[in-house]
Amino acid sequence: MKKIYKTLLKGAFLSMIIGFASCTSYLDKAPDSDVNPDAAFKNFSNFQGFVEQIYACIPDKENNYYTTSFNWGDDEVFNSEGNWHTTAQFDLGNFWAWQSEFQSQPGNWFDKGSVNMNNDRMGHALWTQAWYCIRVANLGLQNLSKMTEATNEERDLIAGQLYFFRAWWHFEAMEYLGGLPYVDQVLPASGTLTLPRLSYKECADKAAADFRKAADLLPVNWDEKATGKRTSGKNQLRINKIMALGYLGKNYLWAGSPLQKNGAQLGAIASGKTYAYDVDYCKKAADAFGEILAAVETNQTQYSLAQFKYQAGTGNFVNQGVYDHKKAADASTCFSDIFVTTGQGWLMPGSTEAIFRGIHPGVNSASWRFAQTWGPKNNQLVDGDVIIHQPTANYVNFYGMANGLPLNDPNSGFDPTKPFKNRDPRFYHDIMFDGFKFINGSLAANDDPSLRYLDLKSGGATRTVNNGSRTGYFAQKLVPHQNNRIDKMYDWSGNETCYLPYMRLADIYLMYAEACSAIGGATTASTTYTVLTAENAINRLRDRCGAGHVAAQFTSDSKKFMDEVRRERAVELAFEGFRFNDLQRWLLLTEYPYNVKTSQEFSRVENAAFYTTNDPKDARVANWKESVLLTRPLGTKHYWLPMKIKDVALYPGFGQNPGW
Repeated sequence: MKKIYKTLLKGAFLSMIIGFASCTSYLDKAPDSDVNPDAAFKNFSNFQGFVEQIYACIPDKENNYYTTSFNWGDDEVFNSEGNWHTTAQFDLGNFWAWQSEFQSQPGNWFDKGSVNMNNDRMGHALWTQAWYCIRVANLGLQNLSKMTEATNEERDLIAGQLYFFRAWWHFEAMEYLGGLPYVDQVLPASGTLTLPRLSYKECADKAAADFRKAADLLPVNWDEKATGKRTSGKNQLRINKIMALGYLGKNYLWAGSPLQKNGAQLGAIASGKTYAYDVDYCKKAADAFGEILAAVETNQTQYSLAQFKYQAGTGNFVNQGVYDHKKAADASTCFSDIFVTTGQGWLMPGSTEAIFRGIHPGVNSASWRFAQTWGPKNNQLVDGDVIIHQPTANYVNFYGMANGLPLNDPNSGFDPTKPFKNRDPRFYHDIMFDGFKFINGSLAANDDPSLRYLDLKSGGATRTVNNGSRTGYFAQKLVPHQNNRIDKMYDWSGNETCYLPYMRLADIYLMYAEACSAIGGATTASTTYTVLTAENAINRLRDRCGAGHVAAQFTSDSKKFMDEVRRERAVELAFEGFRFNDLQRWLLLTEYPYNVKTSQEFSRVENAAFYTTNDPKDARVANWKESVLLTRPLGTKHYWLPMKIKDVALYPGFGQNPGW
């Protein structure tokens, strides 16, 4: 395991960590190994070494399998070669597929069957690591009094991390599985387990107490504390006050969601229940996010929105800098660097915006298939396994127009004969569409020259079901299009590193806007940051990329404004792994049009030569229409994943989720 914190780790303590790793999970009741409290907990260096095994357990969503799966909502579909992946199985309503018992190679980050403490980024999964890490946190909290050779600051830093992690692992599992036993004590290694499953809100209240304690104990920036100065410049991943406040707010917002207020049900759009939040929880959420944003916007933190500034194109190719993710010369930060870095000495992605991340994925990790699963496999344009993540047409429709209006607004200016023109600037960064210049470098003598430009019209060369796009689009937000066998960005010389943050600053703005909107609409602000309204928060993100502000017809209607908040969330956080939980908590997972996945069908008007001399956004098309690829057969039981059978069989108080 690459130890980003190695300067605080004592070599003598490594053997204790390895021994303790034999404890597998709370639900399996595996016994603790012996830990010598005199050595493990007496000072900050040793205690921090004990804590840091938890950091090592955080799953890496992108590198959790050769061809990973983490977008489970209406946002993504695999080509036919990927029909065994969790995403495809969820499309069939088979939610058992998250479990290793039912899918030996689920290709997802949620379950691996057993705890893995080895240096294997593909071995860590949420459910299997959670109970181990919760036990580590509880063992640490139980032994705080043994930290006799430490300052008050050092004790606070240790306690703050432990409280955060105890809550975080519970919360991440709760998002998918609902209320759980909230384990806040070191359970005996033997005996009968009796902790009941709590309701979601009961769990959320306990997690909130832990997140709040963590926020009160931890600094905004470890570099500014005497203890942190020992590792100055290497503290970016350490749990801090902003992380704790961010998850405090998220935990409250999820507890106040339509799903929690109204329960799992069908017809939430028709009944209006999708807009019915628990206002009291939303107020708490807004205030937690407000604490963060007040500090951010007065430059009291190390976080800021990364810039969306790209090189200007030449000639008719005005968007080429955005298409190629080429940062402008005068830009100090880059939006693309939040997700992937190239040519920067394997620098971990995140820029100034990532708030919570796991450990650095390691040198050349991107090339281990993740970077090779986003473009066409026709004529081996992209190396690796024949698996392709591709955005659904219904999801691409959320990318509105540059003026800020959604595509279906009568005043948006959307023209189905020029559907790629004047779109939200993030569309050009995230989405590869028909005529897009996919290959920049020199083709081999035996390569078809037409392969340089994506042919995504109905029946086009890169629209094949097995090797191309089923939907009429490819995505490049997380992996630039230069990851192909000609441009070879994923080669060793590219220094390419991919990593998705679990939380970033844009998400804080979005959740703040949602919480405030649920309280009182577009003009509502938190009590902790009264100058920032829900509307302002959304417009901060639109200003960043150059999209138009939320229009008056939406801000004057609370339901229409909430729809715009949700659409903004869909665009800004596209393909980052949040969509499934969003649809779930909004009671939209089962509802049309969120339960369908579609393709974009059209024919070209321009000839092939047009794309060699013109920006593809200016191309004309004909016969523009959308077709349904699949309808997900989901019912109320699908609002929660099924619990593992072996877990619910442990004792009567645990219980299976409804319908499973």
